[in-house]
Amino acid sequence: MPHKSGFVNIIGNPNVGKSTLMNNLVGERISIITSKSQTTRHRIKGIVNGDDFQIVYSDTPGVLQPNYKLQESMMKFSTSALVDADVILYVTDVIETIDKNEEFLKKVQNSEVPVLLLINKIDLTDQEKLNKLVDRWKVTLPKAEIFPMSATENFNISNVFNRILELLPVAPPFFAKDELTDKPSRFFVNEIIREKILIHYEKEIPYSVEVVVEEFKDEPKIINIMAVINVERTSQKGIIIGHQGKALKKVGTEARLDMEKFFGKKVFLKLYVKVAKDWRSKDSHLKDFGYNQ
Repeated sequence: MPHKSGFVNIIGNPNVGKSTLMNNLVGERISIITSKSQTTRHRIKGIVNGDDFQIVYSDTPGVLQPNYKLQESMMKFSTSALVDADVILYVTDVIETIDKNEEFLKKVQNSEVPVLLLINKIDLTDQEKLNKLVDRWKVTLPKAEIFPMSATENFNISNVFNRILELLPVAPPFFAKDELTDKPSRFFVNEIIREKILIHYEKEIPYSVEVVVEEFKDEPKIINIMAVINVERTSQKGIIIGHQGKALKKVGTEARLDMEKFFGKKVFLKLYVKVAKDWRSKDSHLKDFGYNQ
């Protein structure tokens, strides 16, 4: 059999289940998942290998109207996913309205890349409503192939996977066959800590946070990690730390346990909190944090 390889980019609005789908397709927990929107900030690649294929999936930030420079950078990740893909997975669900972000949908309509339209969360509706929704999407994206599915219930994922394989071009692998992602270990440390902050803090706090790993020493029996949680204002620093440091300690403990599962060895984690004033709106900070390349 000829070897197939290609890039499969996952796009769509916030909270439709892109990261859950990504982790399901890859078979590993690559992208963080929470009920809050804007959880994914970067393009995160997950690589799936077989004897005669390699699929490079990209999870992307949810499509939105940018309100500050960080969101502008996030939208660049999403828009670029339209032009460097061999297959596009456009994820929607049974809850959101079809006309949400019409401008971005027009770009999907005009794409020359094969589009698989995945209607997620079908376990939350009935067959009659689903049929009507499918008919409306056929009009909106007439060139797309439609797959009703449920990422959390693992329904119809195998059919999506098989169709992706059929659409992939014949090509050698782009990455070594034993690679799972193109991101370094430090990136996943950042994401695990940020996930805990998204879970435990409310309102604007999770969106004002950026994590930077300043030390990552992988020793034979333990990984020593020092990470800084950057916030935009001094008042946010106090909230992150909490009374007598209890809030920060909880984040650190839960993050460390997840890191030990992820890396398969003991982790010693030190967390610090620092103010990087208005970092989401400053090009210099965004560049330092890896958003503006």
